[in-house]
Amino acid sequence: MARVTSVVSAIVILLFVTGLAFAQGGIGPITSSVGSAKKREGTPPTTSARGFQLKLLVNKDFPIENPSGDITSFGELSTGVGTEPDQNTYVVLDKNPGGPDAGRDYGRHFLFQGHENGANLAYVTRINLDVHDRAHKITLLTPTNSDGLTGFNFIDGSTYNEFTGTLLFTQENGSAGGVIEITNTWPPKVRALDGILGKAGYEGIHPDNRGNLMIVEDVGGTSVSVNPADPNASPKAARQPNSFVYRFVPKDPTDLSRGGRLQALQVSIDGKPVVFHADDPFGDVHSEIQLKLHTPGTSYPVRWVTVHDTAVDGTEPFDANTAAKAHHATPFKRPENMKFLPGSGFLTFFFGPTGRHQCRCRQG
Repeated sequence: MARVTSVVSAIVILLFVTGLAFAQGGIGPITSSVGSAKKREGTPPTTSARGFQLKLLVNKDFPIENPSGDITSFGELSTGVGTEPDQNTYVVLDKNPGGPDAGRDYGRHFLFQGHENGANLAYVTRINLDVHDRAHKITLLTPTNSDGLTGFNFIDGSTYNEFTGTLLFTQENGSAGGVIEITNTWPPKVRALDGILGKAGYEGIHPDNRGNLMIVEDVGGTSVSVNPADPNASPKAARQPNSFVYRFVPKDPTDLSRGGRLQALQVSIDGKPVVFHADDPFGDVHSEIQLKLHTPGTSYPVRWVTVHDTAVDGTEPFDANTAAKAHHATPFKRPENMKFLPGSGFLTFFFGPTGRHQCRCRQG
């Protein structure tokens, strides 16, 4: 039976480290750990696992080899605004993908990252790990348009989809967010998948071994009082659960443009689905059901509910969050990312709602 289980953070962190180990390009699994956790105070130096050393790869002083508009360096716009390079995706390709410098061999090892700034100037870069020439170390994949904008905002999660041979990047931008697909060849082809995967504040995204895509959403809900005895008390810091865990089942795993079914996770407690209540954010925040859902060691049955099917609903852009609510999926508290449990056959995955809590889901 498919189930979701609440577990403590420390267990999941260990599993995440195991799941993130690379086997390509001479990078092996990290089998050691840091001596002890740093205290949450001041700015303590970064500590590496035993046997590993940190090495500066690039920073804002490195130029973009093909600058466009205000995008001229790796981590900072020409206006001085930081761009917050976010999740890194390491990819080893079979052949040289090409680049702006025709005839140059860009190598086989690359690090892709989205830059999470707003103002329609979020962008995607490719670090060419085999290139030593500083002038050609970083390639821009999303140039600006005639207005000097990329049209993207808050690019966050990223992954490589081996079934399509493309990279996927998420925009954590509420109902204006979504997923961007970029080819790994030069010049790159860039397209938004708003009519396939919907528009939502997506963050983590990962394919399974069948070409299905797992996506988690990070969208805060209505703020309510932290005092359940006084709805009008301040400060109003507690947020109504307003984010969903999605699975996209493509019609053709090798071509996402052909559509498929977007599903959302539904958890049942005491025989009833845990759902979003638009008219009662206070009740959702302080409900016994939410307490049970977030109690370590508990386990509840789950299922996937289809919230959009392109064969039925078409391929016009749609709001995935609204669709998930309409189909009685279960809202969570801003999941940041998700990872599959190694050795589980892609049937078990972990996702981490913002805060000190993690969930494990076993698919049927």
